[in-house]
Amino acid sequence: MPTQCPEIEAQTSPEVLLQPLTIARNENERVLIEPSINSVRISIKIKQADEIEHILVHKFTRFLTQRAESFFILRRKPIKGYDISFLITNFHTEEMLKHKLVDFIIQFMEEVDKEISEMKLFLNARARFVAESFLTPFD
Repeated sequence: MPTQCPEIEAQTSPEVLLQPLTIARNENERVLIEPSINSVRISIKIKQADEIEHILVHKFTRFLTQRAESFFILRRKPIKGYDISFLITNFHTEEMLKHKLVDFIIQFMEEVDKEISEMKLFLNARARFVAESFLTPFD
C-alpha cells in the first residue's frame, strides 16, 4: 500500500490544490489557509509589535515546534513569512473530531496572543525589579 502524502506539501498535481485564503488583521497579524484534496495547511503570523515580542514569539514557537509530535498537527517548520504552521490531513480528520480540530486552532490563536502579552508583562516586571535592585546601593 503506497503512503499517501499530503498534496499541500507534495504539490504534485495542481488540479487537487484549492485556492489559498489569507485572513489578515494587518500586515503583522495574518492567517494563511491552504486547502487541497486530502489536507489543509494553516499558517499563522503572530502579532509582534516590538523587538521584545519578536524574541518572545520566536522562543515560544521554537518551544512548541520542538514538541511537534505531541501536537500531531503541528509542523516542525513554519511556512516562510509565518511563525507557526499546522498540517491537517485526511487521516487526522478520520481519527479526530473535525469541530475539535477547528476549535483547537481557534483557541490556539486566541491563547497565543494572551500568552505572549503575559510573558512580556512578566519580563518587564522582572527587568524593573532587577533595575531597582541594581540601583539601590546608589541611593
